[in-house]
Amino acid sequence: MSDFLQILGNQRRLNAATKELSLQELEEIKGKLEAIIEMRAGEEEERQKEEAERLAKIDELRKAMAEAGISAEDILGGATAAPSRRGGKGAKRAPKYRLEKDGEEILWTGIGRMPKVFKEIVDNGGNLDNYLIK
Repeated sequence: MSDFLQILGNQRRLNAATKELSLQELEEIKGKLEAIIEMRAGEEEERQKEEAERLAKIDELRKAMAEAGISAEDILGGATAAPSRRGGKGAKRAPKYRLEKDGEEILWTGIGRMPKVFKEIVDNGGNLDNYLIK
């Protein structure tokens, strides 16, 4: 599709691509493009009309709220901004297991991939409950 758009956007490439078309074929293509342009212009006009109506309604609501002495905080309960969908990773989980090996403290929440030292313990018949943080 991008090749097509590059040809349409470049006069020389468009001329070369349509060189073998007859005048009648070019007129047909022109008519189809004009129909697409008219349709898109109508859609854009409709979108702008809807946006203007939406803004008018928002303005009406703001005026009514101001007259009534109501703020956005009153309605939203203190949260005036919409929550972000790109939230962070959240709060860190507290570790559930602790082990000291070679003077190093190793912590694990019990979620996700098990650290090698804990895996070795389990593989050798050990019990993770011995390493629970109380």
